[in-house]
Amino acid sequence: MKKLLIWGTGNFARKFMDNNFRAEGIIGFVETKRSKDMFMQKPVYGSHELQALEYDYIIIANSYGLEIYTLCIRLDIDMSKLIFLYGIPNRVGCTEDSVLKEILSEQIYDDYCIRFRLKPRLKRHPRQQGDDFVYEDAEKYRKLNKRPNFEIQEKYMYPIAKDKYEQAGTMDDYFWQDLWAAKLVYKSGVKTHFDIGSSIAGFIAHLLSMDIDVTVIDIREFPGEAEKLHTIVDDATYLRQIPDESIESMSALCSLEHFGLGRYGDPVDPEACFKCFDAIQKKMKKGGKLYISIPVGSERVEFNAHRIFYASTIIDCFSDMELQEFSCVEAGKIDHNVDIHKYDNNNIDDRTGLFYFVKK
Repeated sequence: MKKLLIWGTGNFARKFMDNNFRAEGIIGFVETKRSKDMFMQKPVYGSHELQALEYDYIIIANSYGLEIYTLCIRLDIDMSKLIFLYGIPNRVGCTEDSVLKEILSEQIYDDYCIRFRLKPRLKRHPRQQGDDFVYEDAEKYRKLNKRPNFEIQEKYMYPIAKDKYEQAGTMDDYFWQDLWAAKLVYKSGVKTHFDIGSSIAGFIAHLLSMDIDVTVIDIREFPGEAEKLHTIVDDATYLRQIPDESIESMSALCSLEHFGLGRYGDPVDPEACFKCFDAIQKKMKKGGKLYISIPVGSERVEFNAHRIFYASTIIDCFSDMELQEFSCVEAGKIDHNVDIHKYDNNNIDDRTGLFYFVKK
């Protein structure tokens, strides 16, 4: 049996463990900077310990594939022992299909093939590995079908194997933060709302379904138009587009931590997010409600992805606001009304703090 390490201790790693049927070969997990001793009852190692470990392959099960690829080159890690599942544009590391099929479950191998275009997602593609049950089901369908218009024709065969193994959607951190904020906005009874860079498909869609007029400002172009959705394409650092003390309801979900890092084409400015914190408070009316989510934990910048803040830093920066609630989302679960210092010494980078403020 091959000895396997999983690089990652977040949602991707959990998904791999949940969906992989040969997980008994996993001897431990890897973090770039080790923040815990154990994860899912397995030991956790730091990247600097890899040279001393005995393993056959490392499965990269997180979204920082490019960063890990660069780090492994610097650490002189044998690239043929790395299996990249996410976060990297090209197929690198181990590319031996026989090894991948042996190590990965059918579902994860199918996802891997689709991600790197080894299996075309097109109609009428030829029969492939993992499609067998589709053709068996087709034979059953042919025997049972009594409707001529719905007979199976080979030219219209469109076999999809992966959905058999998928869960019914996802309830990830974005699901919980969007639901948390949307419920609070709805309960407030406002009819107009302002937002900075939150998810159009998630949180903003929730508000539009409640018949709330929403104005969203984002430095990126918007994908289209929708009733009651008003958009401003601009840098939101200073919120010059909005009069002072004019906003009664505002949100910024997983957006402010990116300001000034250049990730989205914005100007590089280490103070940009703090300038926006000040601008938000100037634009809020007395009694206005503010909903923000932002990564919390041991304070640092992970350039150019995002910043991570102490919860107390956010509260101090919004000194004109009174905190009504601080909750946290981690690994697809929400923890309501937690102590603001609970995660100060935690280096995990996938925890989201949820802050609900009211302008004093």
